[in-house]
Amino acid sequence: MAAYQMNFNQDFTSLSVLSGAGLRLYSIAGQDKVEEIFAKDNAEQIKIVERLFNSSLVVLVTAQKPNCLKMLHFKKKQDICNCFYPSEILCVRMNRQRLIVCLAESIHIHDIRDMKILHSIENIAPNELGLCALSLNSHLAFPICQSSGELRIFNANKLRTGMTIKAHDTPLSALSFSPSGALLATASERGTVIRVFCVKNGQRVQEFRRGVKRCVRIASLVFAAGGDFLCASSNTETVHVFKIDARAVEVAELKAIAEVAAKSDSQSKDATTAKTTTSTSTESSEEVPEATPVASWGGMFTKAVSSLLLPAQVSDVLAQDRAFATVALPQSGLKNICALTRVQKELRLLIACEDGFLYMHDFNVEKGGTCKLLAVHDLRGALEDVIELQLSESVLRTQSKPLPATTLPQQSLTMLKSCAASVLIENPEPMPDNSYAGILRGEQTDAMSDSAKFRKLCDAIDTPTKLYDERQFPPVAIAAKD
Repeated sequence: MAAYQMNFNQDFTSLSVLSGAGLRLYSIAGQDKVEEIFAKDNAEQIKIVERLFNSSLVVLVTAQKPNCLKMLHFKKKQDICNCFYPSEILCVRMNRQRLIVCLAESIHIHDIRDMKILHSIENIAPNELGLCALSLNSHLAFPICQSSGELRIFNANKLRTGMTIKAHDTPLSALSFSPSGALLATASERGTVIRVFCVKNGQRVQEFRRGVKRCVRIASLVFAAGGDFLCASSNTETVHVFKIDARAVEVAELKAIAEVAAKSDSQSKDATTAKTTTSTSTESSEEVPEATPVASWGGMFTKAVSSLLLPAQVSDVLAQDRAFATVALPQSGLKNICALTRVQKELRLLIACEDGFLYMHDFNVEKGGTCKLLAVHDLRGALEDVIELQLSESVLRTQSKPLPATTLPQQSLTMLKSCAASVLIENPEPMPDNSYAGILRGEQTDAMSDSAKFRKLCDAIDTPTKLYDERQFPPVAIAAKD
């Protein structure tokens, strides 16, 4: 049986399906409405595909050119640009502001609006799985150790290095941010324990035990849109949904605020002590009355937060041995990607399986338990009236390895250097402008290539808003009058 590689977009409104036959992109409009919106043959052996939310921007990485990132406007059948990296691309992550490209020993951060490279994280521990996670507010998490589950959080928006968290004793296998970016879920290569951390201070908020009988590799770890549930799937026949304790999250956030306040109070105390010492040395003849100890606001706040939970309650919060809800799949040994999202205003558990099927289950927010199967969609074959994308000749003749700058056309190449690594960005060859305005402008293709790329990126990224709901206000045909 042929394996199918499945992948949801960031808001779970679409699903990409990769197979030996090619790439197909599906729109999930309802429980019984999954439509194919894009198709492409697999002549180049596509291995990575990502779509930015519900926009027209799709990025591809092929086996023939594993170090080349292709950016496409699939609705207009346009190539936007190609980005070449020093080594094989292992993972791509996107949000509205940033595009992250993860290599084995480096991570490159781009501004998604113009693909300018903003920062490169070099000399990281070998990350052969390309494991990394990007939140909607541009927090980036990635492993920094091969022998343990230690990770680092990097602010990709402000380009600042954050805290280091030792999440597990064994190497990591899955990372996922909550939609708000306040929580980070992790799983190790054993797959038996899933932990949730507060991003602000690195405190462990909750711990879930997926199982104890066998070690598995977590294939998918994802939060619900509201951040109140965490779904985990693997190569076993069971998908687990865990409930996030809102009280534990609140306590962790309050503790983070208290730590910031205590740090600020400590700094002010040091400044006051230094000032008092200077004053004493200057006026040694005067007697200084002993200061009355005053409890700092940060200290009182920390005590108040600590008193909110008793030791028994802390134990209950940190050890959740049972899943809130489960799904029993008909077959084990297959990779399953899950999503917990609203479909037509109802919360549904979606499971995209390696067998090429999309399974939709109901989800009881109040009771949990076993989720009932509602619909099954076969995504293995092609449908009619789909868009077939043909890459331009300039893209097809690009070599699989990064070429020296002297061998590439100067009008379509931009060299961007960061630290020891270099990233090459190739713009599509501009179309000749034979209009009157174009003749007056003269030969300005060099200056126009970057601006044309910027316009194409913005057009692909921006999703047009609907002024009305066609289901509530269907279009009305107006007969022409004589």
